[in-house]
Amino acid sequence: MRYVTFEHAGRVRPGLLAGDGVEPLLGCASLLDFVGLDAEARAVVLREAPLPLADVRLLAPLRPHKNVFCVGRNYLGHAEEVAKARGIELKLPPVPTFFTKAPTSIADPGQVLHFSGELSVQYDWEAELAVVIGTRCKDVPESDALGVIFGYTCLNDVTARDLQQQHLQWFKGKSLDEACPIGPWIVSADEIPDPQALEVSLSVNGERKQHAPTAQMIFSVAAIIASLSRGMTLEPGDIIATGTPDGVGFARTPPEFLRDGDEMSIEISGIGTLRNRVAVSAPVAAS
Repeated sequence: MRYVTFEHAGRVRPGLLAGDGVEPLLGCASLLDFVGLDAEARAVVLREAPLPLADVRLLAPLRPHKNVFCVGRNYLGHAEEVAKARGIELKLPPVPTFFTKAPTSIADPGQVLHFSGELSVQYDWEAELAVVIGTRCKDVPESDALGVIFGYTCLNDVTARDLQQQHLQWFKGKSLDEACPIGPWIVSADEIPDPQALEVSLSVNGERKQHAPTAQMIFSVAAIIASLSRGMTLEPGDIIATGTPDGVGFARTPPEFLRDGDEMSIEISGIGTLRNRVAVSAPVAAS
């Protein structure tokens, strides 16, 4: 199943894709409310007659109350390219490296992402598989971790690299408004029995920049959930971005960064395609 949040006739609602239409979910104010139900309650939620997909606007499928959890340098190729670009020794961490993106950074599929050229000149792309938690849980064994997942979606961890370096940590450079597009829908976990058997790719203006199988993750999805949940409660609707493959802009030779009008397209097998164009304002000339 593919779950969406959509706007129709000025109203934002949760729904389920059905062919060329969207069936609104009744009794739930948002998809976050639906995810918060237990499995039995979700199964009996009624649906309205479908609306034509062409008549609705898809929004970010879910907007959690909490920050988006993220994993840094979780593909071997990306860890290697970062070490090379920064002239440092490659050292793989014994546990996942976690950081977060503010919920205010979430953007819609198809949305134009507006960024300031005064604030940064190094906007970069990062294609990621994102996991949506469906069960309140804590101290989850790795062997049980896939069982707490509601579904999967595409996420773009857009990063202002110069801000990331200036602030000596990752939060600020990754939490700018509109720097976390998600979607276009959430695919239920039952349709993806093995999240380590997917392909993740990203193109800019039709030119492929990133591509890797999720089998190349240093820490699997199950291992990430097990590590993150140790001593910390995860809640329905929590989003975890699982890392990006190699091919990011700042590590390329020469470095490449997003320019005004560029279109990014993320494709994950079994899930779909997330597209966003960027609008980067020009720096104000000094008088």
